[in-house]
Amino acid sequence: MFGWNEEDQVAQYDIDYRAAFEDAPIGQIIQRNRRIVACNHAFAKIFGGTIEDFVGTSSERLYPTQTDFAGTGERIGRLLDENLTILDDRVMRRLNGELFWVRVRGYTYTPRNPHEHTLWIFSDLTHVRQQASSLTPRERDVAALLIDGLTGKEVARALDISPRTVDIYKTRLLRKYDVASTPELVQRLLAR
Repeated sequence: MFGWNEEDQVAQYDIDYRAAFEDAPIGQIIQRNRRIVACNHAFAKIFGGTIEDFVGTSSERLYPTQTDFAGTGERIGRLLDENLTILDDRVMRRLNGELFWVRVRGYTYTPRNPHEHTLWIFSDLTHVRQQASSLTPRERDVAALLIDGLTGKEVARALDISPRTVDIYKTRLLRKYDVASTPELVQRLLAR
């Protein structure tokens, strides 16, 4: 169609697919049964480590809690089985323990056993403005700290804002998620 065949194209550019994966400007991992078998530099940077810190490890340590890891795996597994792909915004944990919002897109190569062989792409939403997320950046900050178990006053200190401002954001979050308490809000946020 373009005047050259695939062999000519590969020969001309001598593509190194491993280097392309490792140097891609967006975080990527390949997993087998929820264990990381390969990741790239962008993923390692997002989660605060090196490639060596992640390869061969379970992705469980990247979730706020073990319960969240199990619940997300169950929910995502069903969706991957039905659709092969998924797009999800969720709270995850960096190696230093910091919680943050991330957009995750996943693909399974094995729909009958959706976690057996997967490809995942990650985008850090920490500095993203409103865009497609239903939460503002400050709402994400407050939500992540509430998920981590901080009180309103502790959230205020961590974000260098007043406790009253935290209350305003917390009230917005309660309304957005149609819940009446912080524990319900945390459950709803983790179930996203």
